[in-house]
This record gives sequence, structure tokens and C-alpha cells, in this order.
Amino acid sequence: MRRRVLAVLITTAGVLAVGGVAEAAITNRPGGPFGLLSTVSSVTSPLTSAPEGKKAENGLGQAPALPGVPAAPGVKAPALPKADEPLNIGAIQTVNHALDYSARKSVTLHAAGAEYIKPHFAKLALLPGDLVKVGDPKGKEVRYYTPEGLPVDGAALTGLLSGLTGLTGQEPGQLLDPAKLLGAGQAVDPGKLAAPVTSLNKWALSVPGDTAIVEVVSRRLLPSEALGGLGVNIDKFAKGDKPKPRHKTESVCGGNDKADAVCYTSEFPAEYSHAKPIARLLIDGTELCTAWRVGPNNRLLTNRHCIDTPYKAQNTEVWFNYQCATCGGYFNDPVTKVLGDQLLASDDTLDYALFTVRDFDKIKDFGFLELDVRVADKGEELYIPQHPGGRPKEIALTSDKDNRGNCKVDKPKVEGYAKDTDTSYFCDTEGGSSGSPVLSRKTHRVIALHHFGGCPNSGVRIDLIHAQIKDKL
Repeated sequence: MRRRVLAVLITTAGVLAVGGVAEAAITNRPGGPFGLLSTVSSVTSPLTSAPEGKKAENGLGQAPALPGVPAAPGVKAPALPKADEPLNIGAIQTVNHALDYSARKSVTLHAAGAEYIKPHFAKLALLPGDLVKVGDPKGKEVRYYTPEGLPVDGAALTGLLSGLTGLTGQEPGQLLDPAKLLGAGQAVDPGKLAAPVTSLNKWALSVPGDTAIVEVVSRRLLPSEALGGLGVNIDKFAKGDKPKPRHKTESVCGGNDKADAVCYTSEFPAEYSHAKPIARLLIDGTELCTAWRVGPNNRLLTNRHCIDTPYKAQNTEVWFNYQCATCGGYFNDPVTKVLGDQLLASDDTLDYALFTVRDFDKIKDFGFLELDVRVADKGEELYIPQHPGGRPKEIALTSDKDNRGNCKVDKPKVEGYAKDTDTSYFCDTEGGSSGSPVLSRKTHRVIALHHFGGCPNSGVRIDLIHAQIKDKL
């Protein structure tokens, strides 16, 4: 989330902090940035200025120059104070692995201790009907990819694998273990090869754990001289660190009052139910945010500072049901992962991105949220389901900043990236929470889109966002 930073005047008399104490805005924090979490320390960003005293959840805002204030004679103009560096929770590892139809049909990618491995395809030049298989060594998550770099499953996968049958000793229509096809292939007449050499810039879906195996799945065996540029190139892979334990950051106001979503099942069943449409985003291999289904159609919302281009939309993983099975326990529920697809609308001032996903049918059962198209009331009780720090889903529902212990509206209208665009609150958030829905406990509908920390934290008013996207929902 972008932070409001305080400009600093340097004069011959000394240094003055303008507008109050600047420590909370510009000093480095051990917890890193808030909202969009980058897993690569070398990430750069446009210099978008956040309002004074606030910080966007991606931590990449920079203070504007002070208008009309010249530097004192003989004194350099002040350098703009930097926002905190992105929190490093992983890395991109460059590799150069080439798989083909002859000697090398598989490769193992490994990074000790990683939470996930996510291969990147630079080329997928396959013969018609052939696939690339990506999975973990134990086969917990295995997916097959077409030459377009898109995952395929269900009836479509069955049909493609059926085309890879017909080998000696098989019954008609019987499917072999695809891995065995690699060693049981048939030779192909080199003169009949007509597959194009295809350049690609596509991430595979992540594989849990620290090891991924990538294989070419084909019934064909080709002599090396007949390859003609066919094959698969993997030029890099992302390795993600395991989510950090709960810790205090600037966006946690007082004590950390968030808890695992499942902790609210009995006492707050409505709040727990409305947390189901919330998803963790893994963007471009290394960045984390939160998103949620809005309305019954294939539509999701997050912040623009999370997804700001069609490329990012198409290279974003959307994880549903990433949550702990027991209160205070460990993640062990099955996760449903789909890829982002189209970026339908976005706005820099209101910091939203409306997008779609592939394989929408897979996430329909998680339900959707509705919008509360109005200005929030002062003191109105709130809750925020989110993926703080990239951890399994948590809910902020209480706050030690309120005498009655409630997470509630501080001010219905405050400055965001423009006058009165935001609603403020002391509900706890962290890095990775950017894009979370802020729901009213009175209506259980979304009243703001979280994007700023700074205590109070704030979200963009949903009535303003709705005015721009209502025709696209």
C-alpha cells in the first residue's frame, strides 16, 4: 500500500519536519512495506506520491517536492524521502533449461526451504496434442500445459491424453500414466514436422514445496537432427519464502487483533461466511495482494497498485480457500488456484483494478460479495477478511483502539489520492492486505477497498468505485 510521506525542508537553520513527527512515515521498519509484498529486493516502481502521513501497501510511494519553497543559498535542494523498501519474501532465480523430444525430456527445479516453485516458460514449441507436465515430486499438485502456456484439465485434458494413446500393448482408449509416455514414445517422420517455434513469456502455476519437476509429455520420439527448434525453454523460476509469523507493522494499530478466519466460525458465522470469496494473489511470480469476487459474474476486485497492466492480470495466480483448518493451527485445506485473465478497468486515483479469471467455474462455489453503495457512517462497525503477510486468510474484526473493542469507521471521508476519496479505520492490516474488502457488520456488504496503512488505515470508498465500474459488473 502506498504510504503518505512527510516532506522535509532543509534550511540553513536546520531540518524541520513538516506537519508533525515524521518517524512513522519515513523511517525504515523491520516489518517492511505494507500491502503488495514484493518477493524480489530489486523491484522498482513509478514515483507515485501518497498523501501526507500515509503509505500505500506496496511501500513504493515517494514524497512530492514542496511547491514554492526554494532551497537556501548554498544549500542543496532536499532529497525526496524514500518509502520503505519492499519486503523480501523470496526471489527469482535465473536458469537456462532446454527440454526437447530426444535426450532431455524433464528437469527438476529446486530451492531448499521454499514455500513454492513457479517455473517461467520462455518457449513452448510442441507438436499438436503434446503437453508439458509440471508437478511436485509427490504428485500433490500436477498440471498439464498446452503450447499456449495455459493449464488444461477435466474433459479437455482427458481428450488430449487420449490422443497420446495407441502405443504397442495398449487397449483401445486406455490411458497410460503420462509420465510413462516419455519412455514409450513412437518415432515421427522428420519430413512431417510442421510445428512453429514459439516464443513465450508465461508463468506456470506455482507448485507447493521446494521442488518442481517439468516434463515434456509426448508419444513421439525424434532424432536430434529432426527437432527443428522444437522444445521447451525455462529461463527462470520464482521461489517463495514461507509466510512470516504475525508481527507488528505500521498497519497494525496497537496490538495485532486479527485472527485466522476459521476462529470466527461459531461466534461470528456471518462474518466467516462472507470471508469465503476472498483470494490470495500471487502476482508475476513474486508479489502478494488480496482480491475478492464482486457480484455473481466473473469479476474480481483488487488495488491498481497490485494489478495495473494486462500482463500482470494474465500472470497472476488467484488462490481460493487458502486458510487454516483449525483456529491457531496450520494450513492444510485444499487450495483452488486459477489464473487471472482480462483487466477490465482500473483507476489510479481510486486505486482499483477489476479483472476476470480463467476457469471461472472452479471458483463459483466460493460465493461473492455485494457492494454497499453509500458513504459509511462514523462509528459503523467493520471487518476486513484478508491475506496479511501472504499468510492463510485472517479476519480483522476487533480493535484495541476502540473503547468497546470494535473495528469501526474512524472518519467516513478522508483524503486518499484525492480529496475525500477514502474512509479511515483502525482495523489491523499488513503487507499483502492490499485489495481486501472492508465490510460493514450492519449489512455484510463491501463499503471500501483497503489500500492505505498508517494508523488510521484507510480504504477507497466503494460508492466512488461503483460509479466507474457499474456497467462492467
